[in-house]
Amino acid sequence: MQVITKQTYTPAEYLELEEKAEYKSEYNNGQIFSMAGGSINHNTIALNLSSELNFAFKQQDYKVFMGDVRLWIPDKQIYTYPDVLVIAGKPQYVANRTDTITNALIIAEVLSKSTQGYDRQAKFEDYRTIPSFQEYLLIDQTRIYVEQYAKTGEKRWELRVYNAEDETISLSSVALQISLKDLYNKVNFELNAD
Repeated sequence: MQVITKQTYTPAEYLELEEKAEYKSEYNNGQIFSMAGGSINHNTIALNLSSELNFAFKQQDYKVFMGDVRLWIPDKQIYTYPDVLVIAGKPQYVANRTDTITNALIIAEVLSKSTQGYDRQAKFEDYRTIPSFQEYLLIDQTRIYVEQYAKTGEKRWELRVYNAEDETISLSSVALQISLKDLYNKVNFELNAD
């Protein structure tokens, strides 16, 4: 991600700019960062995961969002766009905006070379300040490899790693399993991932 300018913006100014912008940007405590474009593998994985979740939750009170619903992290003054986001129950909107929510239950990020360090460290630290947040998936787009972090208690998270096509991810926050074969369906690892 790149800083748009060195000027500091308020959250309201960011939202006003974002409504008119051609491309999405994220907001982090006064700074606006342009978002990197996604690769074909990135998009395929996010779509596969969203589809699996959406189908599994068809008769349940969960909602799945992919890339276009903004998440507000009030404790950190951050607006961000997770690759895949799940909420339980009704969305908790920010200031009656139907494009921005606060009640993430599960967040998944498809890793890219340029953002994987941020996704693993600072972003995960930011996400953990969300009271409803229970599970984090980090999905590699260059090989079969998934890190699953599940909240087990106050300030306690358990890590599970999956790296074989015949493995199945068992989500902890909801009763659901996702096979890595389905998650990586139609992904071409020979493509250059960003």
